[in-house]
Amino acid sequence: MSEPHARQLVAGMVGGGAGADIGKTHRRAMRLDGEYDLQAGVFGRDRARSAAVASQLGIPEDRHYAGYREMAEKEAGRKDGVDVVVVATPNDSHFEIARTFLEAGISVVCEKPLTRDSVTAGELVRSAADNGAVLAVPHCYSAYAMVRHAARMVRDGQLGAVTFADVEHASGWAATPLEQGGHKQATWRTDPDIAGFPSVVGDLGTHGFHLLRYITGLEAERVSGRLKTLVPGRRVFDHATVELQLTGEIPGRLWASMAAAGHNHGLRIRVFGTKGNLEWQHEDPHHLAVQDLDGTTTVLTEGLSSLSDDASRLTRVGLGHPEGFLEAFANFYRDLAAELRARRDGTLPETRELSFPTGYDGLVGVRFVEAVAASNAQDAAWVIPAGAAVKVGV
Repeated sequence: MSEPHARQLVAGMVGGGAGADIGKTHRRAMRLDGEYDLQAGVFGRDRARSAAVASQLGIPEDRHYAGYREMAEKEAGRKDGVDVVVVATPNDSHFEIARTFLEAGISVVCEKPLTRDSVTAGELVRSAADNGAVLAVPHCYSAYAMVRHAARMVRDGQLGAVTFADVEHASGWAATPLEQGGHKQATWRTDPDIAGFPSVVGDLGTHGFHLLRYITGLEAERVSGRLKTLVPGRRVFDHATVELQLTGEIPGRLWASMAAAGHNHGLRIRVFGTKGNLEWQHEDPHHLAVQDLDGTTTVLTEGLSSLSDDASRLTRVGLGHPEGFLEAFANFYRDLAAELRARRDGTLPETRELSFPTGYDGLVGVRFVEAVAASNAQDAAWVIPAGAAVKVGV
């Protein structure tokens, strides 16, 4: 891994204040490789609480702002202004905040789902391109070393032709009505006005869907989805099963749930091909299981000298020393830093087939959410996601 750079990238953040674990995760990941220096932010709607967080983080007083519009205007006018801003707020505010910074020419990392509809998501993708900014979405499971190796194996044909892909992100974190007891995360994630009524698809389903796309390189040509609410009284869908028709009429399946009682994180993907299959589980991210046609199982371990460069370059410590979620998040930020630094310094960025998820990936995720919702409304009829016929563009 790279050592800290003398000229760090300057970062800002909107959201991620008191009680927001995702804000802590972003900040810790940015610090891990010394690539970023957090120097500006708005850490909540309450000015006093935001100021308290800013003070704890060592944010200069003149760069702790009352609102994101003021922050975008002033940072865009500074010679030492932020290179990138992290948007770590609830879903309903993503669009306006991200658009404000992109229009100011400031790159953005926006939490998923990118926005609540594909029209606004597409607008963000176009705004980033028009203003010479980077728009990235932290689907950070794709930044695990063994996920990168899985993607390399599929792309290099080691499984043969893909015949089926199965992914699930089935967590039990909200298997009880936490929102009724004032649980902060559950309250907004189960509010249809904030999270959208197909909440579980946007919250967990988009992660699983991106992981499937990332490893297989395939897109969803059609989807057939069924949405359910397992927890009585909940105002959003908390359970989804989706049948997929992938590129070339290859079948696939996605299961997403926030009410899978007893499950911890519950993220797993299996990809089958004509020569064998592979399986990766988030709760054992250090290993990748590969089976051949005879059923012989080989367990690949992060740090092996025989792994692809895609995996090795993301491995910080040697064989036998497992790495986890924060390191994967930091890998996302490391790949992003290379692009941001190249733009800042006027040099050519690294070109890698396997890198960080972009705004386009976020747009595809939003289109997926819309297609699943539309299918469910038509009794699981097959629905073609918007833009499914094209790989790039909006």
